[in-house]
Amino acid sequence: MQKILGYMRKAIQEFDLIHDGDRICVGVSGGKDSVVMLYGLSLLRRFIGIDYEIVGLTLDPCFGGKKGDYSAVADFCEKNSIEYHVVETQIGEIVFDVRKEPNPCSLCARMRRGALHNETKRLGCNKIALGHNYDDAVETFIMNLFTEGRIGCFAPTNYLSRKEITLIRPLVFAPEKSIRSAANRQQLPIVKSVCPADGHTNRQRTKEFLEEMERKDKGFKDRIFGAMRRGNVDGWVKLPSA
Repeated sequence: MQKILGYMRKAIQEFDLIHDGDRICVGVSGGKDSVVMLYGLSLLRRFIGIDYEIVGLTLDPCFGGKKGDYSAVADFCEKNSIEYHVVETQIGEIVFDVRKEPNPCSLCARMRRGALHNETKRLGCNKIALGHNYDDAVETFIMNLFTEGRIGCFAPTNYLSRKEITLIRPLVFAPEKSIRSAANRQQLPIVKSVCPADGHTNRQRTKEFLEEMERKDKGFKDRIFGAMRRGNVDGWVKLPSA
């Protein structure tokens, strides 16, 4: 977990993600990235020198009309004195049963964002933390390039003026394999996704493409990530020291 904390601290400092007095809503899907991020943010409070609060939030899509089981995450949060909430939604029903979307990820993401923003405000938080990691950033850049023909990626942080909320991504320097290792070593409570589209998305195909390129040409992903940083794609350049 020390390695993950190092990656998170680097992101927080380079992109000025967290300040004294912040109350951060941590989006917890139940997957390894979000649970590791939640645990990491709870540990960092002890020594990073910033006074902030965290609140874990799970938006249950209720796929197939059934509630998800997040009891293991709730127990973990109680044990570690982390405030945690589960909010049931109709996202799964609307996307798959009502709309019957052939490409469900886009609509699902929009609906989850809207619900997350609303719940963040309801919980009295001024920031949202999402668990996108290093590999997610490279994948998003490649997807935008090949699918939409544009240069772009999500930003490490951005201010949502309409909601007066700042979105932060503390795991952007952490490789997926390091996150997986930390989750296994710490025996964190991971909730397996039951989304019907899981494993059959454009992102999964992009992930497999990048893994193949990395096997053929070691450092392939690092060079893409470095190019994003040097080109300051969507705010990825390192902030100047104060």
